Amino acid sequence: MQRLIPTGEAARPVAFAEVPQPVPEPGEALTKVEAFAPNRGETFLLEHPRPGFLPGKDVAGLVVQAAADGSGPGIGTRIVGHPAQGGWAEYAAVPTHSLAVLPDGIDSVRAAALPLAGITALRLLRTAGSLTGRRVLLTGASGGVGHYVTELAVGAGAELTAVTATPVRGERLAALGAEVVHDVAAARGPFDVVLESTGGPDLPLALSKVRPGGTLIWFGQASRTPATLDFFQLLSGPERVTIQHFHYAGAPYGSDLAALVRLVERGRLHPEVGRTAGWAETAATLVDLRERRIRGKAVLLTGEGR
Repeated sequence: MQRLIPTGEAARPVAFAEVPQPVPEPGEALTKVEAFAPNRGETFLLEHPRPGFLPGKDVAGLVVQAAADGSGPGIGTRIVGHPAQGGWAEYAAVPTHSLAVLPDGIDSVRAAALPLAGITALRLLRTAGSLTGRRVLLTGASGGVGHYVTELAVGAGAELTAVTATPVRGERLAALGAEVVHDVAAARGPFDVVLESTGGPDLPLALSKVRPGGTLIWFGQASRTPATLDFFQLLSGPERVTIQHFHYAGAPYGSDLAALVRLVERGRLHPEVGRTAGWAETAATLVDLRERRIRGKAVLLTGEGR
């Protein structure tokens, strides 16, 4: 079968290779991958790939071999899955505890756009707690996570301000009901909750926007720049603010994927897919994703060229 493997080259991060089909573990279903969605964090891992790294965590496709232990769906079932790695290939072994069955009304493109970004959004909002009537600031909002957080938080009754780099990247967030600004300094606080994903100088600035006793949840560092906090500057800012570190990871993922599928099926969540292309375009798409030239998610189709 064909698989995309890391090259270590910035301009061409992956290349095709002919490899054997994966041999699934007893609790894994062998899936014919129809679509996969790269994440920006994966582009960073490709810069200096560790030995044996096989990228690919977000897939949608068809079960061609059911799990040997009897768990999970049978042959011919359409699924969305979140394996630990190896999804950028014609076939992937997906743990049955980290997949969900797809209804006929959800195509593989939208399904592939769900896993990492959608699970992150769900778990992040659970961590934040009830948002009804609360003021929320979301930084780095124009990627896949930002779109899901915005739609779900606004739908839950939050008054959300989203920070995006440009007006174009904020258009859909505004349509979803967010107030959109293009610099953290322009956000009109104070906020009950800040969801911070950029790090660098934005984190202390966002922290200054939190109301006394409020919470900042730090869930990313998209700027790739460490944040610096000054104790004495904090003394002149909001008091008793909680800073909470957050990372989405932790299998099983199946129940969260099923929840995301239900939300899409019921029209309460709409994946933002900024680019759909054949997987021959993966290398170029990864570069554009890394350089933030794609709004929302990018999805690659394994059945289209190479």
